[in-house]
Amino acid sequence: MKRLTILGSTGSIGVNTLEVVAAFPERFQVDTLTAGGNVALLAEQVRCFQPQRVAVATVAAAEALRRLLPSPAPEVLSGVEGIIACATGEATDMVVSAIVGAAGLMPTMAAIEAGKDVALANKETLVTAGPLVMQAVQQRGVRLFPVDSEHSAIFQSLQGHRTPDVRRLILTASGGPFRALPTDRLQQVTAEQALAHPTWSMGRKISIDSATLMNKGLEVIEASYLFGLPGKQIDVLVHPESIVHSMVEYRDGSVIAQMGWPDMKTPIAYALSWPERLQLAPPPLDLARLGRLQFEAPDMVRFPCLELAYHALATGGTAPAVLNAANEIAVEYFLRGNLTFPQIAVTVEQVLAQHRPEPLEDIRGVLLADRWGREQARRIIEQT
Repeated sequence: MKRLTILGSTGSIGVNTLEVVAAFPERFQVDTLTAGGNVALLAEQVRCFQPQRVAVATVAAAEALRRLLPSPAPEVLSGVEGIIACATGEATDMVVSAIVGAAGLMPTMAAIEAGKDVALANKETLVTAGPLVMQAVQQRGVRLFPVDSEHSAIFQSLQGHRTPDVRRLILTASGGPFRALPTDRLQQVTAEQALAHPTWSMGRKISIDSATLMNKGLEVIEASYLFGLPGKQIDVLVHPESIVHSMVEYRDGSVIAQMGWPDMKTPIAYALSWPERLQLAPPPLDLARLGRLQFEAPDMVRFPCLELAYHALATGGTAPAVLNAANEIAVEYFLRGNLTFPQIAVTVEQVLAQHRPEPLEDIRGVLLADRWGREQARRIIEQT
């Protein structure tokens, strides 16, 4: 029986993780859940899975949650300290890190330092502090299992093969809802249009990142740190059908791909059960019915965020943390209707241009870079 802590249990990844847990009660037990402010859904999850502890983002949310919970209720914590306490609980065997954004960094690092294996869905942890995270993973002797479908695909395609034999990684991208939209019409797109992802069901922030291709840029950075390869060995292909989740090309010319219907429960289950595979129930992949799979190079003019991410990775140090921070603020303003879609990339580019990268020596440096990037992005947006 593997005991789980799920950080971000009310988000898309958290909900899918709990669906996997519910399907295999003999394999998994929920020890702890954390969420932001969706106390109604969290209370429902508590009643269903009966965790020992829960945590929410604020004291007010904790008070609201207590009013919704039946007696006997689990221990309810709040704030960053409460979420970190949940991430490091002694009874937990594995932590599923599914908090959206840079807010997931500190709890994930705390879990690693506490010697917990981590199923990582929070890409910002590696984007902002990749070298520090991977160093901690090695020092503590824990396993870091990727949950993003692309990184899980790479992880699966590397099984049984040597990293020195890898020529390149190929991350696939759906292209988002604006792949074929004329560039001159991007200025008019709305948040509702950007949230309408053609193949995946995701949270609001990740959906916008997918529309700008920043999500793919962040995944390039994450893949570089996770698999120990430079950006020049990581390519991106637009693949609208989202059937090939990613590929590994080896130096002898062989290419190994992981394929399947777009369903996040597959990579989640693999992370939870590795090296076993659980008996899930997706329909068989009918390639004959699909007829063909399309691939095309990403349009860096239409989607400059991808190129900005490659630039930040090549620059290194604090640059990826600043890239991520500026993007989070720009997306926040876009979702509120205070920024146009193309201005997301413009804002990130301007922040990066003003940043003087420094070596990444400790988490404090990451947090300072993150704060600077957010403040600078707000300043630029409000002066526009």
